[in-house]
Amino acid sequence: MCGIVGIIGTEPVAERLVAALKRLEYRGYDSAGVATIENGAIARRRAEGKLGNLEQRLKAEPLSGLTGIGHTRWATHGGPTEGNAHPHATDKVAVVHNGIIENYRELLADLEKDGYRPVTETDTESVALLVTRELDRGLTPEQAVGSVLPRLRGAFGLVFLFRDAPDTLIAARQASPLAIGHGEKEMYFGSDAYALAPLTNRITYLEEGDWAVVRPGSAVIRDFAGAIVERRMVISSASSAIAEKGNHRHFMAKEIYEQPESVSHALSHYLDMATLSVGVDEASEIDFARLSRLTIVACGTASYAAMVGKYWFERYARLPADVDVASEFRYREPVLPEGGLSLFISQSGETADTLAALRYCAQHGQAIAAIVNVAESTIARESQAVFPILCGPEIGVASTKAFTAQLTVLAVLAIAAGRARGTLSVDDEKRLAAALVRLPSAMAEVLKCESQIEALAKRLTRVTDVLYLGRGQMYPIALEGALKLKEISYIHAEGYAGGELKHGPIALIDENMPVVVVAPSDGLMEKTMSNMQEVAARGGKIVLITDEAGAALVGKGVADLIVLPRVDELVAPILAALPVQMLAYHTAVHMGTDVDQPRNLAKSVTVE
Repeated sequence: MCGIVGIIGTEPVAERLVAALKRLEYRGYDSAGVATIENGAIARRRAEGKLGNLEQRLKAEPLSGLTGIGHTRWATHGGPTEGNAHPHATDKVAVVHNGIIENYRELLADLEKDGYRPVTETDTESVALLVTRELDRGLTPEQAVGSVLPRLRGAFGLVFLFRDAPDTLIAARQASPLAIGHGEKEMYFGSDAYALAPLTNRITYLEEGDWAVVRPGSAVIRDFAGAIVERRMVISSASSAIAEKGNHRHFMAKEIYEQPESVSHALSHYLDMATLSVGVDEASEIDFARLSRLTIVACGTASYAAMVGKYWFERYARLPADVDVASEFRYREPVLPEGGLSLFISQSGETADTLAALRYCAQHGQAIAAIVNVAESTIARESQAVFPILCGPEIGVASTKAFTAQLTVLAVLAIAAGRARGTLSVDDEKRLAAALVRLPSAMAEVLKCESQIEALAKRLTRVTDVLYLGRGQMYPIALEGALKLKEISYIHAEGYAGGELKHGPIALIDENMPVVVVAPSDGLMEKTMSNMQEVAARGGKIVLITDEAGAALVGKGVADLIVLPRVDELVAPILAALPVQMLAYHTAVHMGTDVDQPRNLAKSVTVE
């Protein structure tokens, strides 16, 4: 979740770029930089650490350019050094980038054939070099960017500054938000409206796949296919921009769409993208190799993340794991292993039942670790190891991006535990890390299914009950889907393990009962298909969420089919969370409920 800003101004922009970046500090960063056009050349100032260091650099070496770009970086590829800090530049173009370019290695290999060689460790430099090669071939800046974008795979927000077009900025958005700000005689770009609040309240949000050419007083926006499109301008509230819905109707929708970026941010903290290795500095006090058992405790949605984590720790690290609902945990007086590790998951870090369970474990000699979103929370302060999910503020009561970020951190921890315990090889680690790196772009693909899911949701408004089924690591996703539907649409829903269908729930099946089945093409697909046949034989309306390979195996009896990209089994539960979130969201919207603040619920449950 790096921060991006750009200004086409009527007066020097460097100080205003830094001021805008300060409004994005909540996203986290480890270096920063700006670039402007000075006397016909691109000039940069970059610094490690906080923005104060960059300000000192600018004080010593000021910039006077009228057009510029700025960036706060959270290191992904290459360490947090000044050399790896953004903007990255050649003599003709500078670029700032939020996200991950998955295929940067093959792009650099192609560039080196033509003599274009990187000088940093970053994936972003491949983009600057690609655009430079196109400029060297005689293309205009607009043509150069238009030819390069289709070659990029991954999640990215990009803003380009050109030496020979000093009154132009070009930006592109793929699974990483970008907004255009409209001034009186100036134009702006920002990662969100909050960065631009002091500059303008007139905002245009780029949509998925959009790229824009911005000059003083104008913005030409094209979609992924290159067609010119119109995007609505909205008026932003400067004082509360951090808590705005942007181009979305509800915070929940905004946070669903932020998930490719929030997962990217978590991955950038825990993975070395260049070596495809896991680096969990926060786990330095944990000796996974000596652990005999792991206890994971959470409430609500976080407890379903814990259930998926149990599958991962046991499969990839061969580490026995217990999962408990926090509200029940301490009252059964559990027997805890000597020298054991207890892991607590809470978005707010203030959940009363989870905190009480933490204190019980601490009193019984357990090492304490926590997965939280609020680093200064009580649970974080009372833990020996804290693993931040880094997804930014989550406003909607129904958790979405915090859930997938929790899953992402759990996946990384399971890989780290597997390496420490010798159950995963270096090659295994690289394969699983590569699957995680590809996840944000797969999530962006799933978001394109929204119109199909919205049509299905409209039909769900006519029912009173819905069943969700899943097997293996998809069982917790079925539970989460059911929870989401009932907490925001108020339709009764239950999640079950597929094999439990015949042990009671099958009595509920009739022609009026929708059954949502979450079943990617894994080793349990055939068994899940048997459960589907049992439902179809009783007239149930099956909604199947699967991948391309699973869709090819489906026979008759499926009323609706939602097809996801095929991904590694490790990340399949994270990907499957998105369609069940969208299904619940659109059902609630059609029902007319208060999506962001459903009745009787609170964001942080601070009482038992």
